[in-house]
Amino acid sequence: MSTQAMSHKSSRHKKIELKAAEKAKARGAFSAATADRHELYQLSVQNVEAEIDFVDDAFKDIRGRHAVLLREDFCGTGNTSTEWIKRRSTNRAVGLDIDQPTLDWGLEHHIDALSDDEKSRISLLNRNVLEPGDANGVDIVLAMNFSYWLFKTRDDLRHYFRTVRESLGNDGVFFLDHYGGSEAMTETKEAKQIDDGPGRKFTYVWEQKHFNPITNDMECRIHFKFPDKTRIKDAFTYHWRLWSLVEIQELLREAGFSQVHVYWEGEDDEGEGNGEYEPTTEGAADPAFINYIVAYD
Repeated sequence: MSTQAMSHKSSRHKKIELKAAEKAKARGAFSAATADRHELYQLSVQNVEAEIDFVDDAFKDIRGRHAVLLREDFCGTGNTSTEWIKRRSTNRAVGLDIDQPTLDWGLEHHIDALSDDEKSRISLLNRNVLEPGDANGVDIVLAMNFSYWLFKTRDDLRHYFRTVRESLGNDGVFFLDHYGGSEAMTETKEAKQIDDGPGRKFTYVWEQKHFNPITNDMECRIHFKFPDKTRIKDAFTYHWRLWSLVEIQELLREAGFSQVHVYWEGEDDEGEGNGEYEPTTEGAADPAFINYIVAYD
């Protein structure tokens, strides 16, 4: 195809997208030109209600009291921190992230909607998780959505774990999530339909674009597709190391945590995940699984 023909095709495609976007906007529907990638991420990836349910219950089971101060590392928009401070009037939260535009989005879409009392109990800080500053002495530290996988060497990840341990209060607890299984090492795409009501339908696409079995380096991407045939490609891109459960447990212990437990999801009558996680020393050899890791002294 000639350069001129390619340019004409691109221009025609843009016009089609613009018309589709105009129609979607008029209907109040999701479209590539109208949807916000952070909102789409929250709808398709996060379930902060279930996450906080687990964290809140597990901490109480371990310590015999309710946690008060939570620190959310790699907090992004602060969605989880916001959910935490809504649970009880005594709850406080600090979120740490180094991406200011993402924090700004959270301030506008989450924090601004809170009551004055709730606002006084939450802070989103542009700060490296390795230098938490005054975000210390906390009951709970969260490292969710596999964000800590950006630390690609044992030394770097152990150093982060040590920093977390130093940040916890005397009876603090560290919560991480993890995913694994043979499918985690494949280069593949997985699509999931999301329906958040009339006009708010879209397709979430998780792409494991590249995996190097020699180093366990992986590149993952998130794309979104809409009913009007428009799409947001590469909405989010991640460069991680795929860490195994045994490696993470070893590094947590090397960082000084005396108690390290894997929480595995139970099954319903049909053999599907039931959303209930319990500590165990043996898991099923599923091709894909998500679990929690809990560490404390």
